[in-house]
Amino acid sequence: MKSILEKYKSVLMYLFFGVCTTGINVASYWLFYTFLGLSNVVSTILSWVISVLFAYITNKLWVFESRSFDKQVLSHEIPTFFGARLLSGVIDLGIMFVFVDILFSPAMVVKFISNVFVVIFNYIASKLVIFK
Repeated sequence: MKSILEKYKSVLMYLFFGVCTTGINVASYWLFYTFLGLSNVVSTILSWVISVLFAYITNKLWVFESRSFDKQVLSHEIPTFFGARLLSGVIDLGIMFVFVDILFSPAMVVKFISNVFVVIFNYIASKLVIFK
């Protein structure tokens, strides 16, 4: 059992923190969109900023165990992480805009579905490019 946990540690940690990041993304979106009444696009962008900051810290330290804060390491990690997240943020924003603002689908349902695509994209980018 221990060898299985070690083998899949990064995937399990990514799933755990991915769920946490998704929770932060969805909860902050709800707060901005439903509670504060901000627009769908503004709410999506603000929730993206908050969740990406949380994701960088957790992915760096606990998922991919990149403990170095050396300038050379950070000069690779930060632009690639935030660049990939910016791309997945555009995917999220596009999905939210099309399905909520144009097709009038339920915002929270679309938010959950959008996050499935975002989590998969982000894991692949993190594993293969950012924290390799």
